[in-house]
Amino acid sequence: MNKSQRFLAALAALALPMQAAHAASAPENFLYTSSGDLAAAKATLALPDISGVQVVYNWKSLEPAKGQYDFSAIEQDLTIAKALNKKMFIQVQDRFFSPKARNIPDYMLTEPEYDGGLTPQFDNPGENKPVGSGWVAQQWNPAVRERYQALLKALAEKFDGRVYGVNLPETAIDLDPKHEPKGYSCDAYFAAEMENLAFTRKAFAKSMVVQYVNFWPCEWENDHNYMGRLFDFAAKNNVGLGGPDIVPNRKAQMKNSYPFFNQYKGKLAYVGLAVQEPTLTYKNPATKKPFTKQEFTAFAQDYLGANVIFWSTATPWLKE
Repeated sequence: MNKSQRFLAALAALALPMQAAHAASAPENFLYTSSGDLAAAKATLALPDISGVQVVYNWKSLEPAKGQYDFSAIEQDLTIAKALNKKMFIQVQDRFFSPKARNIPDYMLTEPEYDGGLTPQFDNPGENKPVGSGWVAQQWNPAVRERYQALLKALAEKFDGRVYGVNLPETAIDLDPKHEPKGYSCDAYFAAEMENLAFTRKAFAKSMVVQYVNFWPCEWENDHNYMGRLFDFAAKNNVGLGGPDIVPNRKAQMKNSYPFFNQYKGKLAYVGLAVQEPTLTYKNPATKKPFTKQEFTAFAQDYLGANVIFWSTATPWLKE
């Protein structure tokens, strides 16, 4: 049994009590925005049908130098949310969707034990949009993973119980198979992500912990049992799950994460799903028009069992 497996087994042995918040009613509406943008969205956040906000912070902004943390942006956003009596999720981002967004601490880009820290990845940013490129932190590298977990530990010491929840980024990455980085394999990536999730659940004893899951590299229809193992672990360890995109009945998701959300309805601690900017580009095949708020919400509630929807501030109904 390796270190990751021992850690997961130890966490499972804790038999954490479930705080299941089953989605018997319509999901709550939260905003989704990035660090530095919440102040401009205060009027929207103040709307009575908005219960909270999820704010994304990149790793570099939170750790400007090795072991030196700057959480002032989170404090500012939390002050805004609390003043409006709204809940707040924080997302700790270790993957980026622009060629220039190398947003991990500088020391990881240069010190040899991190092997450059980042690996190029590709991304499809929505319907009928060209595939873009970006970066993902090399979580399969133990040195990189150790620093990420150190950040999570520091965040928990400061914000556990103060923020409503913390969520980890989506599981999907798309690397160039001809140029796989040192130490990478699909199994190594899965084990690393599971270790980070277990670490986060243990560190945040009071706040919700939600892992975003949409696809796993190398897997289709659970043929490596990555999806199955994640959902089983989440159900047994008071872990919430979610994803960056609600696209009703979309084939790729229906072959991967969506059936598991349906299968585990009522069995997960929390389900938080997003309608982000790329999600807004998808159209309903029946109407040939973009999905409406009602269509997103019905699918999220009835099929996926969502407790909350994180809506991009660009969502049309928020501007009406």
